[in-house]
Amino acid sequence: MEMDKINVNNMLAIEEPFMKAPLEQLKRSIRQSQKQAERETAQINAAISNMIKNKEMFSAEDMDKALGGFIERLKVLRRKLEEAKQEEAQLISRSRQRAADLNELSSFSSTAQPEFQRWCRTRMERVLIDYMLRNGNVDTAQHLIENGNLEHFADTSLFALVMSTERELRENHSCRSALQWCAENRSALRKVQSALEFELRLQEFVEMARERHVADAIAYSKKHLVAWSSTELPRIQRAMTLLAFSPNTGCSPYKNMFDMSRWDYLANQFRMVIFQLFDLPAQPLLHLLLQTGLSALKTPACISDDPTEHNRNCPVCHLETLGKLAQDLPLSHHVNSNLVCRITGERMNEDNPPMRLPNGYVYSHNSLKEMALKNDGKVKCPRSGQTFKISEAKKLFIS
Repeated sequence: MEMDKINVNNMLAIEEPFMKAPLEQLKRSIRQSQKQAERETAQINAAISNMIKNKEMFSAEDMDKALGGFIERLKVLRRKLEEAKQEEAQLISRSRQRAADLNELSSFSSTAQPEFQRWCRTRMERVLIDYMLRNGNVDTAQHLIENGNLEHFADTSLFALVMSTERELRENHSCRSALQWCAENRSALRKVQSALEFELRLQEFVEMARERHVADAIAYSKKHLVAWSSTELPRIQRAMTLLAFSPNTGCSPYKNMFDMSRWDYLANQFRMVIFQLFDLPAQPLLHLLLQTGLSALKTPACISDDPTEHNRNCPVCHLETLGKLAQDLPLSHHVNSNLVCRITGERMNEDNPPMRLPNGYVYSHNSLKEMALKNDGKVKCPRSGQTFKISEAKKLFIS
């Protein structure tokens, strides 16, 4: 049947982050390993060249000691590269597993196939894992991963980095880990024109100003803030003026710069930037999938200020739950209208025809029949409060 046919392209349209995340991690891991190896070998080669050039200044004992140090540094480099190689092998395996999973979708011919139902179940579980990891429910996510053998479908290490860095920013008020990450990904941040590193440096300057360490703050600004003067000069100037104000100042914008809520802002910025670099959506995939369905259900009645207009069986009408996800969605476009009973929420059709009461309100035949059986053949209009005999209801025909 046409309704059972699978639209593979539509289903794959939202799976791009699922494939790109491990590939982006792999690309960055290879690049960092290459840079680390080049930097370390360049330093050792430079030191050896200097020793050869000035060999008369070094005794045999000094050279032997220096060469021993070089060997130890190369051993450390080799160990780090082996660890990176293992991580890269895991990322390659993860990418292959994910590609195979998505490729399996093309082998299904109908939504009724048990294999397709199993595939959808796995997809639902990995969407839930993504949601749990984003919200810090690590233990629950790990339980689901282990039960479903979904290690290759979860970006656990990436979300662990996000959460640990966010925690350090929000709770410990420290930029150390975030700045270290920025140093490792500086070229990528430059490509997306992110000022995250400047924001972190600025916050460290603000903390020095808060503690009234003026000399340290000035030295810090010369070392870390001046480099950003081509794009952030007004903010750097404002930061230097901050040294003249106390932390409890009421003068804006300096009051805002001292505000502790900036730590939450930095944590949110870090999350947004890392998601951008690894091509992850800002919203959980669960929200995106739910909004896809909710957008087809949203009607003017769903957003009406009159509660009586809402349908109790419509998820969009539940403004405190799924309705929140649908707030910014456009209204759906319906070519054919469906009549829904206000009492039961059931669809009205030839098997459950609409019935018009004398006061003009329309309800389904099944709802009025059930009500009449409980009230001696009488029905009460829930909107007007009027009572009528069931025989007074007139059947309407849908054209």
